[in-house]
Amino acid sequence: MMIFSAFLNFFHQAQPGARPQGSILTAMFPFILVFVIFYFLLIRPQRVKQKKHREMVEQLKSGDKIVTSGGIYGTVMGVQKDRIEVKIASNVKIDITKNSVAAILTPPKQVK
Repeated sequence: MMIFSAFLNFFHQAQPGARPQGSILTAMFPFILVFVIFYFLLIRPQRVKQKKHREMVEQLKSGDKIVTSGGIYGTVMGVQKDRIEVKIASNVKIDITKNSVAAILTPPKQVK
C-alpha cells in the first residue's frame, strides 16, 4: 500500500499544474476503438462461423456421412427437430445433438 501511495505522490508532483482537458468523447475514444477492433477480429468472424454451421446442419439428410465434434464417424439415419440419429456401426445407432456435428463428409451433389 505504501508503494502505491508513493507512486501517486510522485505522479502528482510530476504534473503540478496539470488539469484534465478534453471532452468525455476523447476520453472514451480508446475504449471505443478497442471495442471496434474486438468486434472485427473476434465477434464478427465467430458469428459468420456459427451461421455457416447452422446452415450445414439444416441441410443434413438421411444417408449423409458425418463426423461429430467428438471424432465419431457415422451415417445419418434420421433427422429430428433437436437431434440426429447416426449409425456408427452395424446395428449400432446413437442420437446426437445437432450442434455436435463437426462436418459433413458426403460431397454435395451437383445439379445439372
